[in-house]
Amino acid sequence: MTRPEQARLLALALPAVLLGGAYISQYGFGLYPCEMCWWQRYPHFAALALALAGFALPAGRMWAGLAALAILASGLIGGFHAGVEYGWWPGITPCARIGGIDVLDPGAAPLTRCDQAPWDLFGVSLAGFNFLFSSAGAIAILALTTVSGRKA
Repeated sequence: MTRPEQARLLALALPAVLLGGAYISQYGFGLYPCEMCWWQRYPHFAALALALAGFALPAGRMWAGLAALAILASGLIGGFHAGVEYGWWPGITPCARIGGIDVLDPGAAPLTRCDQAPWDLFGVSLAGFNFLFSSAGAIAILALTTVSGRKA
């Protein structure tokens, strides 16, 4: 498998796995996303579309590179969100709740605060893991798209 092919595959697999994990944590374990959690998902959706374009359209390396930039954007949002959770800086959205229930729709899912991590492993929150995996993955994809001299 060539480096551009590896880049396209990683650009497709990484956001798919991270979004899958987000939805499993939400629907399987009741870890409802806050507003900033949603912000992290949007670039991954874009990355999936860009990665699929890399398989279907010419200039696949370019599409993988664009997907990597979208993945990196999600990672940077995750890093900012993790900083809010750890209390390093204030958030830019209230992400407030009143008794854990949306006052406009009591039947809605509980609102989640942006400044409190609902889960962590070794002190790293889900937003922190998104930062780590997305940033590292985006760098790997960009390296795979730029190192090879072959056209894809």
